[in-house]
Amino acid sequence: MNPIAKLLKALPPGTQLVAGGTVVLGAASYLHLAVAGHSLSKDDMAGVSVLWTLVMSVGIGLFFPIEQELTRIVATRVVNGEGAGPVLRRAGLVTVAILAAVLGLLAGFARPVADLLFRGDLQLVGALGGAFVGMALCYLTRGILAGTGHFNAYGSQLAIDGGLRIVLAFGCAAAGLHTALAFSLILSVAPVVALLATLPVTLRAARPGAPIATREIVGGLGLLIASTSLAQVVVNAAVMSTQLLEPDRTDLIAALLSALVLARVPLFVFGSLQASLLSGLSTAVSSGDHQGFARMLRKTCLVVLGLGVAGGVPAVLIGPWLIETLFGATPGQLGHLDFLWYSVGTTFYMLAMVLGQAQMVLRKHRAQLACWALGTAVLFGITLLPGDIALRVGLAYAVGSLATAAAMTLTLRRAVPQRPGPETHGQTRQRASV
Repeated sequence: MNPIAKLLKALPPGTQLVAGGTVVLGAASYLHLAVAGHSLSKDDMAGVSVLWTLVMSVGIGLFFPIEQELTRIVATRVVNGEGAGPVLRRAGLVTVAILAAVLGLLAGFARPVADLLFRGDLQLVGALGGAFVGMALCYLTRGILAGTGHFNAYGSQLAIDGGLRIVLAFGCAAAGLHTALAFSLILSVAPVVALLATLPVTLRAARPGAPIATREIVGGLGLLIASTSLAQVVVNAAVMSTQLLEPDRTDLIAALLSALVLARVPLFVFGSLQASLLSGLSTAVSSGDHQGFARMLRKTCLVVLGLGVAGGVPAVLIGPWLIETLFGATPGQLGHLDFLWYSVGTTFYMLAMVLGQAQMVLRKHRAQLACWALGTAVLFGITLLPGDIALRVGLAYAVGSLATAAAMTLTLRRAVPQRPGPETHGQTRQRASV
């Protein structure tokens, strides 16, 4: 068996179906920002950079847990022969409630948010709210699609979203819409269209079933939202920290976003196995196959480490040149060492995401939150040290991610069987529940 075949075999079922959509959505992030970088002034690009970072941090922190928890719940119901219709209806109400609270806060504090982050531009605050709406609804439906194993539709939603972002970005440039608002609204329009295109499949997948109480959905959701929010702080803090600590360095802020997007190429690829991994781990635990759970977890960790090395080496070698050529970054803002820290951080961040999903499936929500809290504390501690801001934020990302992954490994040592053995089913179940 050749190496590529071995790699594909090691991935959780459904990964390859999602991969195509993830590639398109990942490419869309680069092209969207690249076209914006060549079309906007440095000040306008800084506004788009901050908005993009907020969507990919606060938005994901609030709404991605909905997909994760739904995937776990629905996958378990599928194993037990129960439909996902009641889950979709109940989770829809929860999602709308969270979204209403977020939009209410955003509207109430629109002026301070605009002054602090967008140089007083209230229109970008509105665009941020629109992006949150599209993101929330997409994550709701993706949880149903992943839990029921409809990975083709899941990947299609990602591909449509990404394809539209590319078309709209080039369309804005061609039409002469060289404003921060135009490029920001792309993050609102594309996901809504992608959601509508895949909604029929989602509704068909949500078959009738036993009712589900709201507490079954929200029981671990609060802890999961807190964990995911801290995870997004870790992965996106470089841009926001620089914006808050040294807001006048707009050239560095734009360069940092471009650098982090490049260094996180493996993270976009990793997204293709996240949904299938959570579904696979949940199915394994629900069916009592804890040795299968352990094998899948170990193989995925190895794949992630290889992915980090494969993406990190090119980023370190040619990253400084790429951000100047592709994204129009000001020369001399970042060097090879900066890209090394970003690449190391991305590798350990992906490892922490894999281990965090294992904690979630084993219902170790509190342990997961504690690990991300530790990583965030380490990140802030390094960021606030004296010295060059570019070095501090890069090093903070790397060490914060490492601390999180290390802590998660310790919490899972007794919960995951170390190697396949002649244990009975009952012994395996007992160990996995420790």
